[in-house]
Amino acid sequence: MIMEPIVPFEPISTNEVPTGANWVGQVKWDGVRVLTYFTDNKTLLFNRKRNERTNHYPELINSRDYCSAKSAILDGEIIAFTNNKPSFYEVMRRDGIKSFSKMASTINEVPITYMIFDILFFDGKWVTTSSLEERQNLLTQIISPNNHVQLVDNFTETVSLYDVVVNNDLEGVVYKDLSSTYIINGKDQRWRKKKKINDLIAVVGGVTYRDTIVNSLLLGLYDQLGQLWYIGSVGSGTLTNKDWRNLTDGIKPIIQDKIPFKNRPPKAREVTWITPILTVKVNYLEWIDGHNLRQPSIQAFVTVPPSSCVFTQ
Repeated sequence: MIMEPIVPFEPISTNEVPTGANWVGQVKWDGVRVLTYFTDNKTLLFNRKRNERTNHYPELINSRDYCSAKSAILDGEIIAFTNNKPSFYEVMRRDGIKSFSKMASTINEVPITYMIFDILFFDGKWVTTSSLEERQNLLTQIISPNNHVQLVDNFTETVSLYDVVVNNDLEGVVYKDLSSTYIINGKDQRWRKKKKINDLIAVVGGVTYRDTIVNSLLLGLYDQLGQLWYIGSVGSGTLTNKDWRNLTDGIKPIIQDKIPFKNRPPKAREVTWITPILTVKVNYLEWIDGHNLRQPSIQAFVTVPPSSCVFTQ
């Protein structure tokens, strides 16, 4: 029964830092939200879209290594590091794996850490109606941190925490009311997120080339009518030369003559159009001129369906 994946509780965006005795802050890691479901003899992992990720993270399959419960649903974020900082690009090297034949070498190349911050189910009973404080106390009793599993820390100095996050160029902070219950497939003011870095998932509708290699992506988002709007192009970010070469080969079957965007991008004659099926996470500073991103930066290609790439995401 507990193996049926759920949509997790989400924080809402805020520009204000909540203060007060009941509020705590947690570092918002730039990773992948993953819930762990296990009984005595079976462990499964699913992301927030309820897509299974069990085979992507074999370090977490032996739940007995880090959890003493007989059965549980744990909520957390999987992260990977580059130069001692969380890297979305690195964690997507694991999360985007399609062939598991070389998993042993990938584990060594991209080590991961599961940052656990909540529990929904414990020893045959749902605990979602308990307060966050009670659920966190339970986690401290049943979780044994190791090289791949850690408990997320609470910080009561909520304003100072955001300053530290900004100074260390981290993604942001999630603020949580210690009295909050956990709403499955919900979000409200009791969990709030304040980001230093803006990000979104966009659809790729075209590319440009330098010589014979793709060097930039034309991005788009869908409106409520299902129309794809061009929001800017991006050629900087985390992609390596090898990634660009692989992309150049990979898009050949989806090149098309028709412009997929509702609005016409600048210098359209220099663009090669592609079927809008590839999705990518980008960081950006702000929106300008209505539908354009300022200084977008590629973080990684993702497996999010294009239909989810909307202005209201």
